[in-house]
Amino acid sequence: MNRTQREAAVRGIMDGAQPQVPPDLYTDVVRRGGRMVRRRTVARRLMWLVLFAASVAFVVWALTARPWVEPPSETTPPLTGW
Repeated sequence: MNRTQREAAVRGIMDGAQPQVPPDLYTDVVRRGGRMVRRRTVARRLMWLVLFAASVAFVVWALTARPWVEPPSETTPPLTGW
């Protein structure tokens, strides 16, 4: 197809009658859309809950393990009695 034929085909499609949508399609689309919104909402809340639980677990671990404190040296005896 050359350019003029393609333009004529597109104009024919655009000038044609609007397609008819089956009446029962609307209810199916609304039902599926609502289901998708509910699933996304549940997934988003679950993600936030997992993130919150992970951050609480990290804070509890950090407070109990205290990884920023240098461990005591066990290779040399302590100096006492000087």
